[in-house]
Amino acid sequence: MQCLVIRHLAFEDLGIFAPVLQEAGYALRYVQAGVDTLDREEWLKADLAIILGGPIGVGQEDVYPFLREERALTQARMACGRPLLGICLGAQLMAAALGARVYAGRRKEIGWGSVTLTADGRRGALAELDNAPVLHWHGDTFDLPRGAELLASSEITPHQAFSAGKGCLALQFHPEVDAQRMETWLIGHCCELDFAGVSPVGIREDAGRLGNAARNAGQAFLRRWLAQEAFLR
Repeated sequence: MQCLVIRHLAFEDLGIFAPVLQEAGYALRYVQAGVDTLDREEWLKADLAIILGGPIGVGQEDVYPFLREERALTQARMACGRPLLGICLGAQLMAAALGARVYAGRRKEIGWGSVTLTADGRRGALAELDNAPVLHWHGDTFDLPRGAELLASSEITPHQAFSAGKGCLALQFHPEVDAQRMETWLIGHCCELDFAGVSPVGIREDAGRLGNAARNAGQAFLRRWLAQEAFLR
């Protein structure tokens, strides 16, 4: 089985999700956004596709033209009912592809925290993340697409996760992050942290304190999602 992964930053990779996917029998292939050419047929035929996060916004297609193709590929994959997981920017692309508005949130949400699950969220794989630590790192948010099921919220961001049919899941937060590699995020996003007035010290300390629980919950979520969506064969 093949899992195609669109990556925008080298350090924002599959993290703790990678071993779970490999255990499940997936061959992983990263596609570097803006650099690698992604064949549309390969994208649509892949057993699973994942779009990871990044510091650019969906609305910046004028300065990052490759985002137009990403949105079109996202829309095409969902239209044909193929399994798709979007994280952070990936979730925003899914929302935009479904016609929802993507815009700047009330303020940046950066740091370790949790999400509050809806009743629909508690009935599915996200139940594994109930009261578990996850990493938040975003400034933009989105309206809930028409017909989508809201699965999770936070105090700052009402729309943290939604499903758009079987196998299509959008997550604004980051359950994939490997806390043992937190320093790569703190270095890579140092300018954003400084601009937002967020100290890396607290994020680093929380990663050390919460990392094991985040890993266990994140991997349990992914295993359950794969099993529930019947991707395994």
